[in-house]
Amino acid sequence: MAARVDHLVVAAASLEQGAAWCEATLGVTPGPGGEHPLMGTHNRLLRIATVDYPRAYFEIIAIQPGRQPQRARRWFDLDDESVRDTLAREGPRLLHFVASVSDAAAGVAAWRGLGLERGEPVAASRMTPRGPLSWQITLRDDGQRLLDGLLPTLIEWGDAHPASALPESGVTLQSLTACHPQAATLRAAYEAVGLQGVAVKEGAADLCAVLDTPRGRVKLASQGL
Repeated sequence: MAARVDHLVVAAASLEQGAAWCEATLGVTPGPGGEHPLMGTHNRLLRIATVDYPRAYFEIIAIQPGRQPQRARRWFDLDDESVRDTLAREGPRLLHFVASVSDAAAGVAAWRGLGLERGEPVAASRMTPRGPLSWQITLRDDGQRLLDGLLPTLIEWGDAHPASALPESGVTLQSLTACHPQAATLRAAYEAVGLQGVAVKEGAADLCAVLDTPRGRVKLASQGL
């Protein structure tokens, strides 16, 4: 099995705040995204691909006003009170990352063997100007990310990938580092799915992404949220 970094997840209290943060922090305006009826969320996207992260993109995501999810809890801990309070108080934050695999069910099984219950793959989709995007994504019923957001959600794309429709943005992902007090557990989980491109260090929980942008080199950190 081989897993690659698919996209970084930056959560915001509103999509408008997320777009303004992106312009102020990265120096670019995020492109259009879409709506997720299954989750009651919507997003905007930005291509950040490099040779080492060939299909990577940046997702700014927020709860869509007036939309209720079709599941008990939204993905990425977006219904967690501490996450919501932090986003409202401190602004958008790098929250999580998603890794692409060719077989999400096999990835779930590999992690289950390590005692990590990532959740079963669930079919999801959204419309784009080019037609529907469809994928299988691992979701827990409680919406939790696990290991302070450092255990990635797994995604298995259908025939199309969103990065193929995204223009060059001037922003590129240079590195991604996961720091956690249970570094050995995290490293074993990454190895179990063949995840490439994410360094693991021991310490306080933090997901750190380094990007080259029109504003220079920028470091984003989850700070254990």
